[in-house]
Amino acid sequence: MENIEYIEDLFEFLEASPVNFLAVETARRKLEAAGFEALDMRDEWTLKPGDRRYVTQNGSAIFAFIVGEGPAHSGFHMIASHSDSPGFRIKPSCEMPCEGGMTKLNTEVYGGPILYTWFDRPLSIAGRVMLRSADPMRPEARTVHFHKPMLVIPHLAIHFNRAVNEGNKLSRQKDMLPVASLTGGCDAAGAVRRAVAGYLAVNEEDIIDYDLSLYSCALPEIVGFDSSMMCAGRLDDLSMVHASLTALTEAAATPSGHTRIAAVFDNEETGSGTKQGAGSPILEHILRRIVYALGGGETDYMRAVADSFLISADNAHGLHPNYVEKQDPTVHPILGKGPCIKVNANCKYMTDADSAAVFAELCRRAGVPCQYFVNHSDVAGGSTLGNILTSQIPLRGVDMGAPLWAMHSACETASTDDHVYCIRAFRQFFSE
Repeated sequence: MENIEYIEDLFEFLEASPVNFLAVETARRKLEAAGFEALDMRDEWTLKPGDRRYVTQNGSAIFAFIVGEGPAHSGFHMIASHSDSPGFRIKPSCEMPCEGGMTKLNTEVYGGPILYTWFDRPLSIAGRVMLRSADPMRPEARTVHFHKPMLVIPHLAIHFNRAVNEGNKLSRQKDMLPVASLTGGCDAAGAVRRAVAGYLAVNEEDIIDYDLSLYSCALPEIVGFDSSMMCAGRLDDLSMVHASLTALTEAAATPSGHTRIAAVFDNEETGSGTKQGAGSPILEHILRRIVYALGGGETDYMRAVADSFLISADNAHGLHPNYVEKQDPTVHPILGKGPCIKVNANCKYMTDADSAAVFAELCRRAGVPCQYFVNHSDVAGGSTLGNILTSQIPLRGVDMGAPLWAMHSACETASTDDHVYCIRAFRQFFSE
């Protein structure tokens, strides 16, 4: 396995990023270590060529950029990925006392997880907490990451459901609730708030609200007789977040006429229709402000967009050795054979022959193999960041991703080589 340091760094990134808010916090630290400085959308921006800056939105999306050396109408080279992954969000007033003194938590499914992969594994809690501040319009935001097993979603024993292996329909409200205590030791009502208050060393009454999620405590692992695979939660899409940020920071020392951007959106798993999602105008606003801060006007912005290219980086489905028939009969990407160019005749992806050719050539120049993914024609494909963004900004661009097995499982599998290939391809893109 080449470039083991990239995989080790990815694993550190994943361990520090169990939820979207912590992924952005981890990304921010990575960027600041590489000389990037924060900007605020509420402030006036003063920019000059070569500046390294980043902007956050809602604490769960981040947009990092290196200002190009060219004039204001020079284009943008952008990679888009997302910080969120399917799982479970904790509801308000979540504690549920049960028969026998046990306590479980009331949760809501976020996105489209493979539900049964969450059974019978140690789970913990992480997310964002809003605290009372002097300004009621600006509560203080703090992140929590308990770093210890706290919950479990126990399966029903096979003795009570002999047909479980023949198909088991699950109720999200009944079957998927995590158990927090056997003895009532968590004192039911208010247990989560008390735990959060203790973690943050604040008074319970100062906690106004929270965005808290469950996550699996399993650590990322390298797998295989040849160490060719990696197993981890949230590879979709934090592996692409890590690859894009790594490529951007590594390319920072190389000047470019284009402004280079790594855009990490939130809420892709639920349709992107939030102020921090790709369905919002946040990226368009950032692009305009960069152009305007460099002394350009509206025509310069339009010229810059016309000279731009976007890589929409979201993982793809690799050929599964037990389910070969699920893939297209002639186009089926294999783990370890390079990033996938994703194509759909009904424009679910933004890729066309022009943009596919660009990405394939970038891979060739980087010494990286690439392959294609198309859906089996009897299977509908979903939308991605790329085609959502192009409904607002007329960008050239390609949808791509590293192939995975078990996408949306609590533990996904990918190739270690493919992650390194993606970093190389992205670095080549940012160096053009």
